[in-house]
Amino acid sequence: MKLTYSSLKDEDVFILTDFSCEPAQELLLKKNLYKVLWSKKESTTLRIDGYQFELKENEVIFCTPLNVMEIPIDSKGLLAFVFNKEFFCIQTHDDQVSCHGFLFFGSSQPQTILLKEKESDQFNNIVHQFKEDLLIKDHLQGEMLRSLLKRLLIFSTRMVKKELPQPDISNAHMNIIREYNVLVEKHFREYHHVKDYANLLFKSPKTLSNLFPKYSDKSPIMVINDRILLEAKRLLLYSDNSTNEIAAELGYKDPGHFSKFFKNHEGLSPSVFKKQKLVKP
Repeated sequence: MKLTYSSLKDEDVFILTDFSCEPAQELLLKKNLYKVLWSKKESTTLRIDGYQFELKENEVIFCTPLNVMEIPIDSKGLLAFVFNKEFFCIQTHDDQVSCHGFLFFGSSQPQTILLKEKESDQFNNIVHQFKEDLLIKDHLQGEMLRSLLKRLLIFSTRMVKKELPQPDISNAHMNIIREYNVLVEKHFREYHHVKDYANLLFKSPKTLSNLFPKYSDKSPIMVINDRILLEAKRLLLYSDNSTNEIAAELGYKDPGHFSKFFKNHEGLSPSVFKKQKLVKP
């Protein structure tokens, strides 16, 4: 299945698919698409950024254009909402859905939620409306689909917030954390220390360290390190760059410092990691 809305004028695209056909599989090769995947009926094994990942039954995962994905064409019960930033820019619409730096770009690992029976029914209702509107070709189609996507993202954001260590965290504090996550995404290649981001936020490093336990089990420095590691792994697995070139791209003037950082966190040197991971399990 592959139901598509597109506008040549605005270059926007929205697709509802189960990745069970070659045209849908080709979407995984494009680099400008957000993907919200729901494993409706059974667990699905994917590869995300070179790692095997099991998406459990009724689990939803939120992937950015940066995530490199492989999805078996024979997966059963998988459904995906796929769109580009021209269709729905999460940054521009953040005042409406509050998912920038949270559902998307909120962590080095994609965000997931597990739907219970009631939430699964709500997701099914949204899917049904998507299918209906994808068949109605008129000048209102794009706006109807955007409204449905907005509803899905707001619903998902509310679900994730309920699972935070402190669900009653204030919007002001939550916005600081989300902005920190977004800044790390923008600047991790040049800024490797919490104090750099604290300065950008006009906050002290201690303030950030006190806020993060309300949000996750990761400290501010862990967020930075995880993001650097993720990019290092992507470059090692999906580029022909040498370790020295990758070190320079990630802001390390001394390749030895990068190799030491990588080995301290992964237990392997960059070269050994690449050799081992290029052999799929």
